[in-house]
Amino acid sequence: MRQSPKERIAEDAIKAWQLNATLMALIPLIVTITLFVLANIFSFSYWYAIGLLVVTIVESIITIFLIPKIRWNRWRYQIYDQEIYIQHGIIIVTRTLVPMIRVQHVDTKQGPILKRYGLSSLTISTAATTHEIPALLEEEASALRDQISELARVEQDDV
Repeated sequence: MRQSPKERIAEDAIKAWQLNATLMALIPLIVTITLFVLANIFSFSYWYAIGLLVVTIVESIITIFLIPKIRWNRWRYQIYDQEIYIQHGIIIVTRTLVPMIRVQHVDTKQGPILKRYGLSSLTISTAATTHEIPALLEEEASALRDQISELARVEQDDV
């Protein structure tokens, strides 16, 4: 069996994913608060709202504090002359080999949360699908984009 890739994404990815999870956790919190208000207005039991509050708190703790660290620990990638090796997943670990000859184009993208931490995601497109290496340092993402583009061009010339 092939060795796992050695390269890791930036450690600030944990902070970016935690911020994203915090923003997403606001939705169930608003629903929970709405249920408390409705229970008060329509005079039905608060137990539904309390149950939903417990579920919301547990879900928030897991998605904000636990999942990003495990996700970062599992994300790995390696760039070779002939292929790109990507490994990710928490419960189901996915290992993907992308042959350089299949690479059509490579992009970097950066949303507001990644920009705050100086990170970018690298997207590798083939005819069949796209593959993403999330949360790389901006300079590293640009360098990898150029390196993959150059290696893919060399592979295209060899055919």
